[in-house]
Amino acid sequence: MSASAFAAIALAAVAWDGVLSRAGSRALRHSLDYRPPFDRYGDARMVELMDGLLADLRRQGPQHLMVEAAADLDANQRATAYAVAAEIMRSDGPLQDDERNILANLAETLALTPAVTEPVLAVMDLLHARVLDPPAEA
Repeated sequence: MSASAFAAIALAAVAWDGVLSRAGSRALRHSLDYRPPFDRYGDARMVELMDGLLADLRRQGPQHLMVEAAADLDANQRATAYAVAAEIMRSDGPLQDDERNILANLAETLALTPAVTEPVLAVMDLLHARVLDPPAEA
């Protein structure tokens, strides 16, 4: 696996709209920090990786970045990359329609079936469900 390709999928998904939000940036970094091989990278190496990927993102756009990265990942890595992207997108609240479209596009780019993606989204709903605060009444 190309570590750079895996990180590129996550970055492209979170910055699809041209904005890398503070919550998205934190979620991206957290998603990579504990995962090998990124857990062995020092700060300087992570900054270098992200700087290179951001330059690629600006030059190519998110769709091309994802297509190139997907080619370097096997089926299991593509499924994990999708799950990481979904979790990052949920970092700032429920998925919006455009985020759902991005994830659908990502699933197609990664050649993932609904049998793979639907359970991932269901788990994200569980992980990000309200626990203490009741939902606002209409």
